[in-house]
Amino acid sequence: MSEVQGGGELLFLTDEQLGQGSEAMFFAYRGFTADPDRILSTMAYGRAHHRAIYFIARSPGTTINNLLLTLGVTKQSLNRVLRTLVEDGLVDSRVGKSDRRERHLFLTQDGATLERKLSDAQRARMRAAYRAAGPEAVAGFRKVLEAMMDPELRRQYQTLKDSEI
Repeated sequence: MSEVQGGGELLFLTDEQLGQGSEAMFFAYRGFTADPDRILSTMAYGRAHHRAIYFIARSPGTTINNLLLTLGVTKQSLNRVLRTLVEDGLVDSRVGKSDRRERHLFLTQDGATLERKLSDAQRARMRAAYRAAGPEAVAGFRKVLEAMMDPELRRQYQTLKDSEI
């Protein structure tokens, strides 16, 4: 098989090139989470809090069960995070209208303000990277990320993406 360097189509990747891609993804993730981590550290919150806030903002009124599925965490872990966010006035947990056993989650005004601050920092970093890489690279990057997802997670992602349209 042939291999073309410098942005051409790769028909074969060596283990070293795959390792470099893994390392790049690791360090990119560190950069992607660095700004929110700094903001959250001043509030004694961590990434679990950020993920919960983010997905509640993306789907206001989501249930605890839906959030559990989206985040892929244990109920005990999510309950600890949600308890803190509710006590601190960032998340409002409301009893379901049709099923009173359900709890629907909404960001409060303070929660929405924090979510915007966290997401604005990440969007600024992504916007700069996307501009530097160009539209073809952005489309290719998205394809790579989607191809790496397990089929069930890809369906979840697609559902979230479709709900934004």
